[in-house]
Amino acid sequence: MRFTKMHGLGNDFVVIEGGWSDSADYRDLALRLCDRHFGVGGDGLIITGRDSEGDIFMRIINSDGSEPEMCGNGIRCVAKYAWERGLVDKPRFTVRTLAGPIRPEVYIEDGKVVRVKVDMGEPVLKPGDIPVLLNTELTGESTLTAAGREFTFIPVSMGNPHCVIFVDKLDAVPLAEWGPAIENHPLFPRKTNVEFVEVLGPEEMRMKVWERGAGETLACGTGACATLVAAALTGRTGRQAVIHLAGGDLFIEWPQSSNHVYMTGPAAEVFEGEWKA
Repeated sequence: MRFTKMHGLGNDFVVIEGGWSDSADYRDLALRLCDRHFGVGGDGLIITGRDSEGDIFMRIINSDGSEPEMCGNGIRCVAKYAWERGLVDKPRFTVRTLAGPIRPEVYIEDGKVVRVKVDMGEPVLKPGDIPVLLNTELTGESTLTAAGREFTFIPVSMGNPHCVIFVDKLDAVPLAEWGPAIENHPLFPRKTNVEFVEVLGPEEMRMKVWERGAGETLACGTGACATLVAAALTGRTGRQAVIHLAGGDLFIEWPQSSNHVYMTGPAAEVFEGEWKA
């Protein structure tokens, strides 16, 4: 089986071609491929290919075998993969995901994709749809208790659930302690991704992420989108910002004219190989 190792800002994936209906059968393969000692290594396994409902599809299996609805860094990798291997022949196309259709646009230099801008759709702000068990009509600042302390958080879904927490000093956050405690908090019936964010200015933030099903990663595209939405909703920033992650930077926009969130960032291919195990 041929595979391609790719990453978006260090959030790394093993990419293979397959079929949409077969994705449930890839759990065991994902566990073996993503193992960093005995496999290829990765935060997740991505399955892609041409699609009857969109131009292509994407499904992702996390390194723990769970399947998230969407992945922002993953879809940039899929966009690069699809363009450079001829699965699509136009710079803007539609990708079917479990979170609905997502529309990336690739930017080409010397025949290679150098960056990808993705229309991530509208943020989900109704607690029941995120989902988070809050008795409110729309999301806002709420509190929860985890790891022996109280957190103020803003829940947002970008096709998958996020819990955004603003802090004064990001470097003081014990991510490995707080992240899993909040990921598995009973307020989130499908668990949640967790973002800790330090605001640097009206158009600049730093972020660390604990991803549902993967743990600490170097970047999270949907998390960066949720972070901008949460910051703008609470007046901490405007509606566009550069977000600095451990693996690099993403530019996120949330224009009022469309209410869609747009993410722009790179994707990289690391190597190709053949899996014989």
